[in-house]
Amino acid sequence: MNYSYPVDPSWSKEEIIDVIQFFTLVEKAYEKGIEREILLAGYRKFKQVVPSKSEEKKHFTEFEKDSGYSSYQTIKKARDTDSTVLKMK
Repeated sequence: MNYSYPVDPSWSKEEIIDVIQFFTLVEKAYEKGIEREILLAGYRKFKQVVPSKSEEKKHFTEFEKDSGYSSYQTIKKARDTDSTVLKMK
């Protein structure tokens, strides 16, 4: 892993942790697979920190540019599937 996570310095320590945990869940979805409910719970915590759609898009784009992992596609697939385990390609 040679990239950094998109964080805002104005966030509290707990908020930074929640955002980083969400992005690590997205990584797991691509690398190993992850339980759908765990991913969606992480996304709900992320949305408490980043409620704005435009700010979410900015962070998702930055993360995808650095990592190659699409947070948007991961959440979309998690919402559209009934499977308990989510594995991104």
